[in-house]
Amino acid sequence: MNTPGLVGPVVALLAAPLFLGVIHRTKAVFAGRNGQPMLQVYFDLAKLLRKGAVLSRTTTGVFALGPAVAIGAPIAALSLLPQAGFPSLIAFPGDFVLLAALLASARFLTMAAALDTGSSFEGMGASREATFSALAEPVLLLCLAAAARVSGSASLTGIVGGLTEADWQRGAPVLLLVGVALLGVLLAENSRIPVDDPATHLELTMIHEVMVLDHGGPDLAWIQWGAALKLWVMGALSVGVMLPIRTGSAWLDAASFLAAMAGLAVAIGVIESTIARLRMARVPQFLIGAGAFAIVAIALILR
Repeated sequence: MNTPGLVGPVVALLAAPLFLGVIHRTKAVFAGRNGQPMLQVYFDLAKLLRKGAVLSRTTTGVFALGPAVAIGAPIAALSLLPQAGFPSLIAFPGDFVLLAALLASARFLTMAAALDTGSSFEGMGASREATFSALAEPVLLLCLAAAARVSGSASLTGIVGGLTEADWQRGAPVLLLVGVALLGVLLAENSRIPVDDPATHLELTMIHEVMVLDHGGPDLAWIQWGAALKLWVMGALSVGVMLPIRTGSAWLDAASFLAAMAGLAVAIGVIESTIARLRMARVPQFLIGAGAFAIVAIALILR
């Protein structure tokens, strides 16, 4: 059994809600208020898990399947991703395509569950999610393909866990473009500012939040935990590409990775505190811009 490969997923399961807590605290500091406790996300999840779920009589099994896939798919994606200096649980050539497919499956089932309620309000959110994901997913695949070419590996073990300082010296322009594009995809895929504001419930601006309004209790807890895990997956990809720290010690590498993830959480909090949410019509332009960075990175590799 690949015991070291279990370390990354277990750390992610435990630390992903804390990642959100760091973002919330950073935004509170910028707003000049005390804000919620760093561990508030854990308290919220525990409260939801103690409650019961209310299911509408108009829904089918698809509605119940949505929360299960919302948390199950990111956990499966974590098993493919080397983290914190530890190897991935499962690795094979082309596994980055499966990672993208797993994240897409979670999104698809969440949209299907929203449509299963028969609510036009949730259908509106699912339509927006489908539109923006159609632009974000190709960018993610292009970024991973460019990083794979630089690393010389077709597996996430080499793309994320195998990049070295030598690779950065040889392909710094490509990896820098990939890092910027990945940051844009991270913000879009996780419905963060400037694409969406996770703290608002205004009808005209909601994307992800509107799709889960009918979920409650444990179902909502799985969705929120799954969203935190998805943010962790995207963050780990970005950190693995932008900061390939290799000290020779697994525990020092783990500490460096966690420090980099905390820094990324602070950076997201700073972004959300200093810029405004884009108008809905501008979001495709934002994603196309991220795609342009990824395309230029591919062009630099192929020249």
